[in-house]
Amino acid sequence: MQHQVSSVLLAAGSAKRMGQTKQLLQLGDCTVLEHCIKTIMASGVTDIIVVLGSQADGLLHAVRNLPVRTVFNAEPESEMIESARIGLRALDPASTGLLIMPADHPLVKSETLRALINLHAMHPESIIIPSFRKRRGHPTLFPRIAVHDINVKGTLREAIGDSGKEIVYLDVDDEGVLLDMDYPGDYETILRRFSG
Repeated sequence: MQHQVSSVLLAAGSAKRMGQTKQLLQLGDCTVLEHCIKTIMASGVTDIIVVLGSQADGLLHAVRNLPVRTVFNAEPESEMIESARIGLRALDPASTGLLIMPADHPLVKSETLRALINLHAMHPESIIIPSFRKRRGHPTLFPRIAVHDINVKGTLREAIGDSGKEIVYLDVDDEGVLLDMDYPGDYETILRRFSG
């Protein structure tokens, strides 16, 4: 069987704790949002759905030349799983796996995404989660058969824990799976790691 993975990039959050639109902050020569998309593209995923919030003008401008499809979450204060559900509705019917990636984890390596996708081919009915030094991180790769759980559970954590599906952990040498960007200090840490 041919395995195909789509990606839903969650970029709808209101970013109140950051004080500005964190997806539009600079990381190298592009925005955080563009960097995340390019990382997904470099992993070989071609079906990329970006979930944007209601104040999406700047974000739409940032992705205008990238091969992605955009959908909108009108309630950016909602749980992350709501954005995942909205992204699911645009999913390629041929996809056997779904990589759900928050846009506030911009340092995840494309090699990590490739390794998750390769593991999906070996464990097509399992949920696959990367871990760094025994701590689980993002993104999570869900099998197509777990989509129902995303649609009915209250949080992504519940969709993972209550699904009854096997969970496979992938040990990675990639601290980016843990480094999120909620506060200005987090962004400074990410800039230092990126430059270093």
